Amino acid sequence: MKIIAEIGEYVLLMLQAFRRPDKGKVFRRQLMMDFQDLGTNSIGLIGFISVFVGAIIAIQMAYNMDNPLLSHKLVGFSTRQMMILELSPTIMSLILAGKVGSSIASEIGTMKVTEQISALKVMGINPANYLILPKITAAVIYNPLLIIFSIALGILGGWGACLTTGIMSTTYYVEGVQAWYEPFTLTYALIKTVVFAFIISSVSGYMGYTVEGGSVEVARNSTKAVVYSSILIIIFDLILTQLLLI
Repeated sequence: MKIIAEIGEYVLLMLQAFRRPDKGKVFRRQLMMDFQDLGTNSIGLIGFISVFVGAIIAIQMAYNMDNPLLSHKLVGFSTRQMMILELSPTIMSLILAGKVGSSIASEIGTMKVTEQISALKVMGINPANYLILPKITAAVIYNPLLIIFSIALGILGGWGACLTTGIMSTTYYVEGVQAWYEPFTLTYALIKTVVFAFIISSVSGYMGYTVEGGSVEVARNSTKAVVYSSILIIIFDLILTQLLLI
């Protein structure tokens, strides 16, 4: 029953959050700040991890392809497919859940325990709309850009690994990256990313908004935000894969 009650509270909070903003100028200013906090500040981390993940995939694929009947193009092909289908949209979203999700929950949770949210209500401002909607909008718009960036760097990382280690020629790798490409795979990755971005921002916003107590509860709810977001990402990854690819 507690889970059902929390789902109900989450839905009601989202209904409040998705009302039309009272002042468009204030919303746009908050949105720009959230673009910086939730998106731009994550570029370095996503880029660093993506390069090394792509390099590791390429090296492992080349190491395990000891059958002379297998084409060397499969290294580039496998690196591209793994980055597009799973590693960039899902793994990077899990990383963002830890970085961005905890930040959202702690920021809103701190405002809740210091009664800043109550002050917003007294001034006639919808706190859910003011605090949560810009973060959801920023995540849904910016996260797909981060994932495309991650895919590109992962593929480049695989090429760099082949070039520096000499395990494969650049020609074979590039031909593999170009071979058997289906545009829908990128569409599938972006659909997943949008869903995951909504989960991360909305669940974290809910966990921060519903904090009761002091700083200890803020930390606890920030941890819960990361855990719940990660679990939901894995569940919806399976659901979307079943719906879109099978």
